[in-house]
Amino acid sequence: MLKKKWLSLALTLSLAALAGCSQNGSSTSATGGDTASTDKDSKTYKIAISQIVEHPSLDATREGFVAALKDAGIVEGQNLTLDYNNAQGDSTNNLSIAQKLASAKNDLVFAIATPSAQAVAAQVKETPVVFAAVTDPVSAKIVASMDKPGANITGASDTNPEAIKQLADFIAEQLPNIKTIGVVLNEGEPNAVVMTDRAEKEFGAHGIKLVKAAVTNTSEVQQAAQSLVGQVDALYITLDNTVVSAVDTIIKIANDNKLPFFSSDRDTVEKGAFATVGFKYYDHGYQAGEMAVQILKDGKKPADLPVTMQEKLDLILNLKAAEAQGIQVTDEMKSKVQDQANNLIQ
Repeated sequence: MLKKKWLSLALTLSLAALAGCSQNGSSTSATGGDTASTDKDSKTYKIAISQIVEHPSLDATREGFVAALKDAGIVEGQNLTLDYNNAQGDSTNNLSIAQKLASAKNDLVFAIATPSAQAVAAQVKETPVVFAAVTDPVSAKIVASMDKPGANITGASDTNPEAIKQLADFIAEQLPNIKTIGVVLNEGEPNAVVMTDRAEKEFGAHGIKLVKAAVTNTSEVQQAAQSLVGQVDALYITLDNTVVSAVDTIIKIANDNKLPFFSSDRDTVEKGAFATVGFKYYDHGYQAGEMAVQILKDGKKPADLPVTMQEKLDLILNLKAAEAQGIQVTDEMKSKVQDQANNLIQ
């Protein structure tokens, strides 16, 4: 009888000790899982997006970003709340959005396009920031350098100087009759100025002159493009948000006047420009989304993540646009396209 009492007391003390351990250490759920791990997996996120204007490339960038988050288990409507803000091309709205985000409680801010990234970088000092669709983040004073962005911001640049060089080489080699190219640009957009300067240098290396037609807003794009007719042999635009927002008017002018029209992004070629050297903006946004995941889930600091650049470039041709603009597309031109299944647009 005494032996049974001692066994009972030992069992009681053992259970009490186990209970104490579970309270002071990691506990186990009824299903056998670690509750600390479960808490981590059930984390919720709030991300704000600042986008300067709506147009296909920037919209595709946003879609790619959200898709990358989803593939990493950060899903809108489940554990993600998105606060989407669009400045509609207005600088006052752009600043107001950045100021609002500076005081809001977000886990991360995603800035799409140079003006949005500049405003967010100037206002948001605590929350991690990732940008995309920015041509030259160093010249725009968004980051300190490409390798060491510093502060609380990093992202993906949507340009590679090699793209403009390859496009200039293609024009000079395949369309030797083009001696002057007109560019419509908003000189108030630093990204447009940087890209125009690069284009002027690369075209100039082939003896091709660049003629500029400046605008200050989207409503002036049609008139500016029309003013180039009779002065130039072809048209070209950069990743200029003001101009791309009104690109349909340039496409019409190019078609009506049989002027080859070159762009700096795939989406504009899909809409009706003849050619570019570029990539899909959805993929570009996805790349930025993967950087956001590193920050949100892996604990990486933006300052330690180098700014990425698009390395995979290809010539993209729109064959219907070529016909509308009076261009005879040769087999040699087509041979320059590496991924013909996707980049020869019928």
